[in-house]
Amino acid sequence: MIPDNDHTDEPTIFCATITPHRSLGRAGFLALMLVFGGISFVAGMVFLIAGAWPVFGFFGLDVLLVYWAFRANYLAGSVWEQVTVRPSELKVSRVNQYGRMAEWTLNPVWTKLDAQTHVEYGIERLFLVSHGRRLAIASFLGPDEKKEFAKALSAALGEAKRGITRSASG
Repeated sequence: MIPDNDHTDEPTIFCATITPHRSLGRAGFLALMLVFGGISFVAGMVFLIAGAWPVFGFFGLDVLLVYWAFRANYLAGSVWEQVTVRPSELKVSRVNQYGRMAEWTLNPVWTKLDAQTHVEYGIERLFLVSHGRRLAIASFLGPDEKKEFAKALSAALGEAKRGITRSASG
C-alpha cells in the first residue's frame, strides 16, 4: 500500500497504477502443471517399465524446471508502478519483485514526457525528463498501451502546468 503524504488539500489530477500483464492465472497454472506432470509421469513410467529407469528422473526434472520457470515469472509479475500527478507534485512509486519500494518526486512544471518511438512498432520507451535527468516509466506496457498512457499523462502534466482552476460558483 502506498502512503499518501501531505497532499490531501490538493486534487489528484492523474493517478495510474501499472502492473505487468499475466495471461495465465492460478487456476490455469495448476491445470497446466497437472497435465504436464501427468504426461511426464506416464512417459517416465514407460521408460521405467522398459528398464531405462534413469530416464524417469529426467521427466521429473523437466516438470520441476517448468514449475520453477513459472514461479520466477509470477514473481517478476508482482512488480507495479504508480504515477500520480498533483498541481505541485509528480510522484512515481515503484515496487520490485522483492517488495522494495522506490519513489521519485518531481515538479510537474519542470517535467516533460519524452517518448522513444520506433517507426514500425510505435512507442518503445517513455521517460520523465526534469533538470537533465531521465526516469524510465511504464516499461512493461506494450506500444499501444504506452501511447494511451503517454496521452493521458501529457494531458495531466499540461493541466498541472496551468495550475489549479477554480469554478466561478465555488
